[in-house]
Amino acid sequence: MNERRKAPRLKEESDVTLTVVSEGKRQKIIYDSSRDISVYGAKIHSRDLFPIDTLLELDFTTKTVHQKIKALGKVKWIKVIIEDNSYEVGVEFVKTPGDAVKKLENYIEWKQKRISLNPEGVPFEILK
Repeated sequence: MNERRKAPRLKEESDVTLTVVSEGKRQKIIYDSSRDISVYGAKIHSRDLFPIDTLLELDFTTKTVHQKIKALGKVKWIKVIIEDNSYEVGVEFVKTPGDAVKKLENYIEWKQKRISLNPEGVPFEILK
């Protein structure tokens, strides 16, 4: 199977604050989690069902280096996990500031290098 993604995704769970944006107004703030992320979008686990094309502001902090990133995204797909209770939501970033894209790009690259050096996630021992 050919990979269709434009950029690598980092499978890492992070807390994310979603704000529904409509006609330039902020409507509803929701606290959920992202499941994976790339410079082009993210997969969000949510208790709320969003219609396709809903505009969301995503605000999250990367796990390891604790960098805050804010991006604007549009809902592209929805997958029901548990009816009326749990959903996966595919969000494509739109009009994301260049500095946010660069932070994401640098973080994903750094994290992937770190994982490739230690694929099993074994803690490094400190030798005395």
